[in-house]
Amino acid sequence: MIITVTLNAAIDKTLAVPNFRLGRRHRAVEQTAMAGGKGVNVARALKALGQPVIATGVAGGPTGTRIIEHLTEEAILNDFVHIREESRTSTAVVDPTSGDQTEINERGPRVSEAELELFVDKLLYLAKGAGVCVFAGSLPRGLDIDLYARLVEEMQKLGVTTILDSEGEPLRLGTRAGPSVVTPNELEAEELVGHEFADEDDRSTGVREMVEMGAREAVMTRPAGCLAMLDGEHDGGGARRLYRALLDPLEPVSAVGSGDAFLAGYVAARYGGSSAEDCLRFAVACGAESTQHFGAGVIDPREVDRLLPDVQVESLGAPAVEVSG
Repeated sequence: MIITVTLNAAIDKTLAVPNFRLGRRHRAVEQTAMAGGKGVNVARALKALGQPVIATGVAGGPTGTRIIEHLTEEAILNDFVHIREESRTSTAVVDPTSGDQTEINERGPRVSEAELELFVDKLLYLAKGAGVCVFAGSLPRGLDIDLYARLVEEMQKLGVTTILDSEGEPLRLGTRAGPSVVTPNELEAEELVGHEFADEDDRSTGVREMVEMGAREAVMTRPAGCLAMLDGEHDGGGARRLYRALLDPLEPVSAVGSGDAFLAGYVAARYGGSSAEDCLRFAVACGAESTQHFGAGVIDPREVDRLLPDVQVESLGAPAVEVSG
């Protein structure tokens, strides 16, 4: 079983608005609303890929009720803790004429210590039957910024593979706790390692630095693919190597949630025992295919398979990074 954790779940609204301009009145030509938050989007894509997944986290108020109803309607197994404050709504405006994307994310609810304890108890119970746990997205108000780090450590005690996709201090502290994999995008990776990337050498150095900070493996997503430092057989040991995976970008319908589809593809391939290169190939294909749909985490597995031969994965021959633990 794969667990996805979304502590700042939302109703995600996506609007297609041609020639979108600030300060003007517009009419959407297409719109959708679905349960969202990074972990929820990952769960949706994993479900489409036929993987055993359960989505958990916290959800509150009428919006939280809608989130759970949407998941149930999509037949996505879920087990959320109900909290007092209202879950958030996030809005993305996609301009189909330019490809530009504007996102507005509400602040979200405050989670109390008692509500957090209920969630942690639920997570530890679910983890007894899990092989992988994905922690994805931002933390809501009221929670310590080291929460992901603490949860990663708890999952490791149970022998569960941990994958962390967040940003800022929660990502930095979580990385130092030694998760199995961290998966930031390029901007998040720059913030994590503390410097900007001017060229490919800088990006390669940044991926190595994420591993040196504590992550066993690191994957940095980019619009055309990813850079990654992975164990050759994902066996928790052996030589780590640097890989680059690329696919010519597709003309997007919407790029909202493409990183979440990438992560779902990586998790699905890894859960299925694929090699490092095949995990990256499948992840890039999933991320690219998701841009052909309106709605985060929506993918067509048949089209993913069609894209796989076009994904180029190259081992860059980087020396192994020695990390204790």
